[in-house]
Amino acid sequence: MDNLAYLEEDADRKMSSNSLPNGCPEIISLEVMKPRGKSLEKKKYKYDEVYVGTQWAEVLVAIQGDRRKPALMTYHDLGLNHITNFQAFFNYAGMEDILSVFCVYHVNAPGQEEGCQTLPEGFAYPTMDELAEQLVEVLTHFQIPSIVGLGVGVGGNVLARLAINYPSKVEALILINTVSTRVGWIEWGYQKVNLKNLRSKGVGQNVVDYLMWHHLGRDYYERAFDLAHAYSEYFQQKLNPINFAYFIESYIQRSDLGISRDENDHHSKKLNVPVLNMTGWHSPHKEETVTLNARLNPATSSWMKIQDCCMILEEQPGKIAEAIRLFLQGQGYAMKLAKWKHVKSS
Repeated sequence: MDNLAYLEEDADRKMSSNSLPNGCPEIISLEVMKPRGKSLEKKKYKYDEVYVGTQWAEVLVAIQGDRRKPALMTYHDLGLNHITNFQAFFNYAGMEDILSVFCVYHVNAPGQEEGCQTLPEGFAYPTMDELAEQLVEVLTHFQIPSIVGLGVGVGGNVLARLAINYPSKVEALILINTVSTRVGWIEWGYQKVNLKNLRSKGVGQNVVDYLMWHHLGRDYYERAFDLAHAYSEYFQQKLNPINFAYFIESYIQRSDLGISRDENDHHSKKLNVPVLNMTGWHSPHKEETVTLNARLNPATSSWMKIQDCCMILEEQPGKIAEAIRLFLQGQGYAMKLAKWKHVKSS
């Protein structure tokens, strides 16, 4: 909703009024001012950006913080990158304690970073399992023994694969709107249409509408107008359609994670690291997070549904920052936090 600014009777405000008998001013004229919109512009000073070569493709890793600290690795969702998915959240004041303990490594899927070059025709884009294998090469490059992972949507699926196949490299996972199953027929149909449009017409309205639903659910303009406007504009103006099509195609060809909480099921894999599994009340992926929760060890996992939001990092950063802080304290990071503050002050 646009802001209404009351203008006074001077050169700056240009408002005139007459006094009423009760002393209240009578507003004669109003000027409508455009609201300050949400910005998705990159804050360049925040990151040390490094391209890491892997056997499949180069990946951009944006590093935030002191590399001597424990590593927290993020991985983004469809149509986003480390800026549009995580910058605002890690900028939130409530994340200061967490940032004082961790160095954050924001990993971008190949060709999804801002200003990326268009991938060539016929490029062999990594599968979901290969995207997870890329992370092993990233860890080796930076000599990181293990991480705490924070993944949204597709990114959560990739980090979960890393934890399943390399449990010693993942200490804990924070997963948001993460799907653990194969693609369903409805999703497959929508994404096939998106792929056709992206490769023939670019980022059209159908693609934008799908992405808005994917990230913000339904009725997003009524619930989060500024957020919806900013992301709609970003998808239309900044998204590389060819590279995005490769990423979508990899995601819809994903395999089931193949995990089960049943200790007697010897044919299934186990996701044994602690997991904080979160979703928003308005998210179209709520049921998928419930399915994932049913496949996790209840002793080491928690499921949270956040009220009145869908894109929870953006709409409820305070609640999410507190949930993450408590979760990490439960993994023993409270002691590390106290120690780091002591060292810093001495």
